[in-house]
Order: sequence, then C-alpha cells, then structure tokens
Amino acid sequence: MKIGVLALQGAVAEHARSVEAVGAEAVLVKRVEQLDELDGLILPGGESTAMRRLIDRYDFLEPLRAFGTSGKPIFGTCAGMILLAKEINNQQTNHLGLMDVKVERNAFGRQVDSFETDLPIKGVADDFPAVFIRAPYILEAGPGVEVLSEDTGRIVAARDRHYLATAFHPELTDDRRLIAYFHDMVEEAAKANV
Repeated sequence: MKIGVLALQGAVAEHARSVEAVGAEAVLVKRVEQLDELDGLILPGGESTAMRRLIDRYDFLEPLRAFGTSGKPIFGTCAGMILLAKEINNQQTNHLGLMDVKVERNAFGRQVDSFETDLPIKGVADDFPAVFIRAPYILEAGPGVEVLSEDTGRIVAARDRHYLATAFHPELTDDRRLIAYFHDMVEEAAKANV
C-alpha cells in the first residue's frame, strides 16, 4: 500500500512516520502526478488558508477532488478536515468540498488553548490520546456521515464513505490505532477497485 501525505505545509514528517509504522509506504506528495501512484492520501494539519494558497499555486485543487471522487480514501486531520468539508461556517466557499460536513474553524480557541484528552473513537479505541491545536470541529454532519467521536458534545472525528476526518492530530502521538484504521480503509478500497 502507498499512502501519500500532501507535503505542501503542515505536519508532514510525523504523518509519514505513522504511515510507515503501520506497514505502508509513505509518499511525500509535492507534485500532482504523484497522486496517480497512491492508494490513499492524508491531508495533514497546518494552516488551511496557507495550504489552499499552495494547492492553488501548484494546481492541486482539481486533481485532489478527482482523487477523492475516484473512491480512493482521504484522511484529513485538523486543517485537513477543513479542506475536506463541504461547508465552512461563516465562509462563502469551501476548498475540496468532498465530505458532507460543516466545520467551524479554530473552534477550540487559539494556540495557547491547545490541549490533550483521551477520547473514545468508534471502531478504533476507548482511550485515544487526542492532541488539539487550534482545532476545528464538525458543526453538522450529513445523513450518511458516521460520527466516530465527540468531545464535550462537539464532533471531532467522523467518516463519510471513504473520507475520514479528525479535529485533532493523531500523528503527534505514538498511538498508531487511528492510522491503522485508515490503513484498513485504504486496503478495503484497493480490493474493491481491483
């Protein structure tokens, strides 16, 4: 399995290490043509506005949308969740618009309000160590979206078909259960597309 990490901005190296820790090959995606060789893709945390500028500069927008609509899994963490969302609260436009969720940016406060907590994540763990840094959350989830985890009533992890999104940064811990869950999604999708 080849799982790419969009390597334009954000926590790229940490994601690549977590991908390799679960037995997949990590590909640092810096060119559009690299998407063709991938079985799955991670959109890392970072700063969603800066990431969008770089996505536009390097002509990634339509190829990323095509990758998602082809049925290949995409995992968005933190800013990656914002990139995936169909709707962003108080914003006229979305980015990729692939996942049927409405998100709130910087919903947990500024950098100084960052925190860690253990979360139950459906199908993954009862006690996943979640690291929140200027995190968004899901305000509304469409009818086909499976809510995987909430923190104080706010949706912080969800799955919509072959899209997975978390408000937190699983790559900043040594717990590999969530990336293993995504790896399983990628394997299932690859078998289905054979």
